[in-house]
Amino acid sequence: MAETTSDDLCFMTATTLADHIRARKLSVTEVVRAHLDRIAQVNPKVNAIITLTAERALDEARARDAALARGEGGGPLFGLPVAHKDLVPTKGIRTTWGSPIYRDHVPEVDGLIVERLRAAGAITLGKTNTPEFGAGSQTFNEVFGRTLNPYDLSKTCGGSSGGAAVALACGMLPIADGSDTGGSLRNPAAFCNVVGFRPSPGRVPVWPSDLGWFPISVQGPMARTVADTALLLSAIAGPDRRSPISIAEPGERFRAPLERDFRGVRIAWSRDLGGLPVDRRVTAVLEAQRATFAALGAVVEDGQPDFADAREIFQVWRAWRFHLRYAALLERHRHQMKDTVVWNIEEGARLTGPQIGEAEVKRTRMYHRVREFMETHEFLVLPVTQVPPFDVTQPWVTEIDGVRLPTYVDWMRTCSDITVTGLPAISVPGGFTPEGLPVGLQIVGRHQDDWGVLQLAHAFEQATGFGQRRPRVP
Repeated sequence: MAETTSDDLCFMTATTLADHIRARKLSVTEVVRAHLDRIAQVNPKVNAIITLTAERALDEARARDAALARGEGGGPLFGLPVAHKDLVPTKGIRTTWGSPIYRDHVPEVDGLIVERLRAAGAITLGKTNTPEFGAGSQTFNEVFGRTLNPYDLSKTCGGSSGGAAVALACGMLPIADGSDTGGSLRNPAAFCNVVGFRPSPGRVPVWPSDLGWFPISVQGPMARTVADTALLLSAIAGPDRRSPISIAEPGERFRAPLERDFRGVRIAWSRDLGGLPVDRRVTAVLEAQRATFAALGAVVEDGQPDFADAREIFQVWRAWRFHLRYAALLERHRHQMKDTVVWNIEEGARLTGPQIGEAEVKRTRMYHRVREFMETHEFLVLPVTQVPPFDVTQPWVTEIDGVRLPTYVDWMRTCSDITVTGLPAISVPGGFTPEGLPVGLQIVGRHQDDWGVLQLAHAFEQATGFGQRRPRVP
C-alpha cells in the first residue's frame, strides 16, 4: 500500500479507516495521533473542539492495538476517533452546555449515545462547541467563544452542532454526534459542507432525559459522507428501555449497501416550503440540482404539504421544553444566561394548558396532512437553510429578502417546520454560492423511513460530489 500522509488519513472516510484498522493496515494509535496532530494545527483557527482528552485517547488507542494483536476487537467503529457535543454528558470529561453556570461541571455518567459509541469501539477525543444550552443556530457562548466557518472564517458555522460540523469539515474527526430540535444537526452540516442526519424520534434513544416522551428533540449522526453517517447511525440506533419512545428496529440494518434504483420514484420539490422567505443565492444553487434527481430517474414535481400551524406548534413546544428544563436555573442565575434563553424560558412560563393542548391537536392534524401528501410522494426535497452562512458576529438573522423575522429561530423554519412532522430529514452538500459558501440540500422521507432518506442522499452525493470540496483553513 502506498504511504499514507497524515492529511490523507484525516480525510479518509470513516468506513475506509475502520476497514484499514481491522485489516491492520493502520494502527489505532496512528489514526488517533494523526487526528490529534490535525486538531493542534487547525483547531486554534476555528475553535471547534473545546475540551481535548488527548492522553486518555492515546491510552485507549494503545489498548485497542493490543487487543487487535491478541486477535480481539470488534464493533463497527473500532478505533475511530470521535468527539461529543458539549450538551451530552460524558463521565469524567467536562460538560458545560455552553453555559458559565456549568463552566467546570464534570458529569458522573455518560449519555446513552456516548455509551453506544464507546461500546462500538470509538475513542473519545473531547467535546465540540455549541451555543448556550443549544439555543440558536449560531455557535457561540460565554465559556468558549465563537466557532468559525472553515470556508470563510468571518462567517458562522451554524449550530447548535456547530463544533461537530467544523471538526468534520477540517479533518479533525471522521465522525461526530449531534442533536437537533429546530435544525441543529442539519443547519451546521449545510453551512460546513458535511452531512447531518435528523433521524426519526426514537431511532436514537436519548438518556438521561427528564422528558422521555418528547419527540421534538433528537440525537443523531454527522460525518463527511452519507455512508459514514449510516455507519455511525448503525452504532447508536436501536431500542433501549430507558427511552419509552425508542424504535424496536436494531441499528445493524444501517450497515447494508446504500445503492438503490430511483427510477419512477416521485419526489416533491419545494423551493420555499410554501412561501417562506429564502435568499436568492440559496434558491439558485439548489434549483440547479433539480436535474440531478431527474437524471437518477425520479419523477420530480413542484409541491409540498400544507404546513399551516407549523410555526405555532414548534414555538409552543420549544417554549414549554425550555421552561420545564431551565426555569429553576433562571431563578438563581438569570445574570449568567443569554437573552434568547431567558426569552424562551419566559415564553414557556406564559403558556396555558389550553394553548399546549391546542398545539398538540394541530400537530396531530398536521401529521395527517403530511402523511396523506407523502403517500403520493416518497420524498420531499427543499433547502436546509433559508440563507447562506452569515457574519459570525451577528447572533441571528433578523431579515430575509425584505421580510422581518420576529424571533431568533424564525430564520430556520425550513428545518423547524420539518421537525414538527416527526419525519426523518438529512442535510447533504448541495453546492456553493458564487462566494464559495456551502449550501445544503434537505431530503425528507416518510414516517420512520430513515433508510430511504439515506439511500436517496447517497445517490445524490455520488452524482454530484460536492462533499469532496474541502475548506482551505490557513
